[in-house]
Amino acid sequence: MAETSIPVRTCVGCRERAPVTDLLRVVLRAGALVPDPRRRHPGRGASLHPTPECLRAAERRRAFPRALRLPGGGGAAVEAGPLRAHVLGAAASEDGRSRTGERTRTTDRSPTDGPAPGRSARREQDVVG
Repeated sequence: MAETSIPVRTCVGCRERAPVTDLLRVVLRAGALVPDPRRRHPGRGASLHPTPECLRAAERRRAFPRALRLPGGGGAAVEAGPLRAHVLGAAASEDGRSRTGERTRTTDRSPTDGPAPGRSARREQDVVG
């Protein structure tokens, strides 16, 4: 059985190449940068590691207007509010803390609970068998 290769993209923040499964796709909707975790929105997208460090680096370098090929290049202003909320919310949940600073309770998942978080049942099937 032939193995399928996973596409590789470059993070606009740190400029490191990574599989698309490790990166968050970002698109422009109504002048705002919007996260597209399911990779379904139409149009040109930019890839970003979903970490605050990469987001800050991309904003500092004005990488989003260039990556999305907006008129005006790096000088065009875009609103990063929805993207910032998504990335910072994900970073807070990865730390095991809620937004109020409390520890969140984690439970062990058994293999019969369904696919792992963030994976579709089909993707889980492809990985397992």
